Amino acid sequence: MSPVRFAAIGLNHGHIYGQTRLLLDAGAELVAVCDDDEALLGPYCQTFPQARRVADRRHILDDPTIDLIISAAIPDERAALGIAAMRHGHDYMADKPGFTTLAQLAEARAAQRETGRIYSICFSERFENRATVHAGELVRHGAIGRVIQTVGLGPHRISLHTRPGWFFDRARYGGILNDIASHQADQFLCFTGATTASVVMAQVANYHYPQYPAFEDFGDLVVRGSTADGTEVSGYVRCDWYTPDGLASWGDGRLVILGTEGYIEVRKNIDIAGRPGANHLFLVDRHGTHHIACDATPLPYGPCLLRDIRDRTETAMTQEHCFLAAQLVLEAQQRATTLRSAGAGQQEHAR
Repeated sequence: MSPVRFAAIGLNHGHIYGQTRLLLDAGAELVAVCDDDEALLGPYCQTFPQARRVADRRHILDDPTIDLIISAAIPDERAALGIAAMRHGHDYMADKPGFTTLAQLAEARAAQRETGRIYSICFSERFENRATVHAGELVRHGAIGRVIQTVGLGPHRISLHTRPGWFFDRARYGGILNDIASHQADQFLCFTGATTASVVMAQVANYHYPQYPAFEDFGDLVVRGSTADGTEVSGYVRCDWYTPDGLASWGDGRLVILGTEGYIEVRKNIDIAGRPGANHLFLVDRHGTHHIACDATPLPYGPCLLRDIRDRTETAMTQEHCFLAAQLVLEAQQRATTLRSAGAGQQEHAR
C-alpha cells in the first residue's frame, strides 16, 4: 500500500512541527511545503528536507497525488484554505483553532458535506499528550464509572518577545476562548460522550496587557451537554496567559474527569514540585490512589487519520465532533462578557 502523501501550507504557528511529525511517525510521506515567509520556511525545510519548496500554493491544491494538506497558518486564514483543499479533492488538517468565526464554520460544514472530504483539527493537548490518551482508555473501560463533568485548565506562558503582531489581534486569532479553550471543548466532548452541547456562561478579560487593547489574557466558560441516552453532563474551562517564567514548562495544563465511581486528574506537562517529566495521570477509585506514568502510551491520532484517509472512515475523530468542539468555543467567544480591569497599567508599570 502506497503511503499517504501530504503537504504543508502556512507555517505561522510552531504547532506545524508537531502536526508534521505525527504524520511522519504514522508512515505518511511529506512531499511539499509552501509559505511566503522565508523566516518560517527556512527552518521548516531544514527540519524536514524531504519537503519540496513550492512558491505558489495553487500547485499543491492542483496536485491530485497529494492526499492531505496540513496548515498552521494565521488562524483567520485556516478555514478558507481548508475549504479550498476539500474542493480540490484533498483532506485537510488544521492547527487549532480551525476557525475564527461562525460564518467560516458554516461554510466549512457545507463544503465538507458537498465534497465528503475530511476537515480535521489537530487538538494537540489530547492527540499529542500521552497521559490524556491514556485517560481516554481508562474511561472507555469504566475505571471511574459514568463521566458527568470535566474541568480543563489551560494556562500558557506568553513569551512576548516571540509573538508576531497577529497574536494580539482578536480578529485574527479569534479570542482566547476560541484559541486556547478549543482544546478543553474537545476534551469535554470526548470524555463525557456528549453529542449535543451549548454554552451556559462565558467571560473574558485583558487584565495585564493594556498596551494590546485587542488582546485577551484570561477567559473561562461553562458548557452543558447531553449524551446519546439523554444524560446531562457539564464542563468548566479556564485558560490564561499568566504562566510565570519560573515554571519549567510553558503551562501547567490539567484535566480533571469526574465519574460516578472515581476521578482522574491528568497533569499534562509537569507535576509541580513532584515527579519529573510530563504525562502524569492520577486515578482515584474504590481501591485507592494510583499514579500512572504514561510516557509509553501510543498516540493513535496519526495512524487513525491515515486510515480514515484511505478507508473514508471516522476513527480518528468524527466530523461532527470536530465541528461541534469548534462551534462551542466560537459561541462562547461571541457571547462572552468582558470583565473590567482597573489599574492594569499601574500594575505593569510597577513591574
